[in-house]
Amino acid sequence: MTQAIIIGGGIGGLSAAIRLAVKGWQVTLVEQNAQVGGKMSQITADGFRWDTGPSVITMRHVLEDLFAVAGARLETYLTLLPIDPLTRYFWPDGAQLDASASLSEMAAQIARFDERDVEGYLRYLAYTAQIHRITGSVFIYDHPPRPQSFLKVPLTDWLKADPFRTMDAAIRSHVRSPQMRQMLGRFATYVGGSPYEAPATLNVIANVELVGGVWYPQGGIYAIARAFERLAESVGVKIITSNGARAIQVKDGRAVGVTLNDGTHLDADAVICNVDVATAYQRLLPQTDSIKRRLASLVKHEPSCSGFVMLLGVEGVHNRLAHHNILFSGDYPREFRQIFKDRTPPDDPTIYIAVTSKTDPSHAPDGCENWFVMVNAPALTAGFDWAEYAPRYRELILSRMAEFGFDIRANIKSEQILTPTDLQSMTGAFRGALYGASANSKWTAFKRPHNRCPDVRCLYFAGGTTHPGGGVPMVTLSGKVAAELAVEDLEPS
Repeated sequence: MTQAIIIGGGIGGLSAAIRLAVKGWQVTLVEQNAQVGGKMSQITADGFRWDTGPSVITMRHVLEDLFAVAGARLETYLTLLPIDPLTRYFWPDGAQLDASASLSEMAAQIARFDERDVEGYLRYLAYTAQIHRITGSVFIYDHPPRPQSFLKVPLTDWLKADPFRTMDAAIRSHVRSPQMRQMLGRFATYVGGSPYEAPATLNVIANVELVGGVWYPQGGIYAIARAFERLAESVGVKIITSNGARAIQVKDGRAVGVTLNDGTHLDADAVICNVDVATAYQRLLPQTDSIKRRLASLVKHEPSCSGFVMLLGVEGVHNRLAHHNILFSGDYPREFRQIFKDRTPPDDPTIYIAVTSKTDPSHAPDGCENWFVMVNAPALTAGFDWAEYAPRYRELILSRMAEFGFDIRANIKSEQILTPTDLQSMTGAFRGALYGASANSKWTAFKRPHNRCPDVRCLYFAGGTTHPGGGVPMVTLSGKVAAELAVEDLEPS
């Protein structure tokens, strides 16, 4: 029986493990933390519960497909609830918009900003649907793209995918109001990029949310990790927690096993690494000349942004807030310049607030709410001390929230802060970057590390830092690709 070792119990690793086990492989998954999930985790304290990783779930069909492969139904393991509004947006001038998959509801709200933007928004949705149709089969749902991938798409269609403009330039060609431009530009942050630099093709992200909708797993986002774990165990995957990988064993240029933190050695015919690719090259592989060269190449790419997170247990019920909320900065271009050019935390950050107790009241004591507050922050840089800066940044964010009418400083009953340094140590994210390499390049799809390691045979990568990218559906697909490549290499037809 073919043996596979999966390093890391994140969503990508679990996805790969399930698919290989269904193929009849003997699969062992090892996870350094006490629970699976990777960046998808949870924290409880003082009667409050918070998800600490992803908070917006789209592309439900990707999850359904994984369960179907294992002969199961998603609904047996997980209850996904539609969220409406998708997100509630607030601007400094008091403007507000509830994003909805309902075109009639969106049209009525958009018209308040600029009536011409109603037709512009409809054109924008058609434009993003076109991008999804053209690029989906090649750059999202297939194996990593190669230059030959362009040949699968007619030239006229490829140009319609809009690879040469920025996201912001494309958005400006469709809508006029600054509010709509800022709202649609926000989708660049879903891949850790800037709308002023990321290619317009990435407007496809807006399509999957604004058209396909947003889902919330009953019990919390972490319920997805639990469901994947249960499904993996049901198909025979052996899961070892609290004992991660110390090293990938390589013999004659081929991955042959894994040494665990406790010294245990596990033999393998294939290894799938669900760890940040740069971290894997830096910490898990033998430092040969080729590995060092590849690592140098990986780390020279601009990293995606990181995040500064505040988990707040708040006394009181705030009816102005929805499940997902955005408090926009007054100068969006400046915010992204500070993150990607100046490498400093924005002094007027856009603030994201998720309150799952709006949908799951059990996540907070009666009369209270659990606030997950996050702002985009630069990846870690030498000389910047988050331990010293975090208290000041906390005060700045709370003051900004108060300016929007959400002054909770006297009502915080529980609090935990996660800085980019914490995110790096908790998840292995290189420099704390949440999505690996930045999306701020027209060649983003080709810069992502391949799921098949080019330097070590029978070693494969899954997760948000490899193809096809970050976010729960994409990471789930990365596990599918890694598993398919392993089967292709070890079970040639």
